[in-house]
Amino acid sequence: VQLQASGGGLVQPGGSLRLSCAASGFTFDGYTIGWFRQAPGKEREGVSTTSRRGPYTQYADSVKGRFTISRDNAKKTVYLQMNSLKPEDTAVYYCAGRLGGPSFRRELYDYWGQGTQVTVSS
Repeated sequence: VQLQASGGGLVQPGGSLRLSCAASGFTFDGYTIGWFRQAPGKEREGVSTTSRRGPYTQYADSVKGRFTISRDNAKKTVYLQMNSLKPEDTAVYYCAGRLGGPSFRRELYDYWGQGTQVTVSS
């Protein structure tokens, strides 16, 4: 079982990035996929989740209207489009999978990717 997060980088405030989470080794469309992030000195927090077949999505208040989650079950990939990025979005972003429904409770997730660094700075 593997989740591979990619797409992070350095971007100026107001810029955009698209993160990808590629899955292998499990029945992808049976899993809720969530994006979490962890800034230095802070706890890991939920950013966005998508239900198994995509119709239900969930966003943290801090990213609503700026981030969009989507999934392509045929490609076994979930995307996080991040627009209007702010310095406070700087963190390591992780994707995770679970059999149950969408949740920001990280202890409910079974599988985790390795994380991708997003730095928003001028």
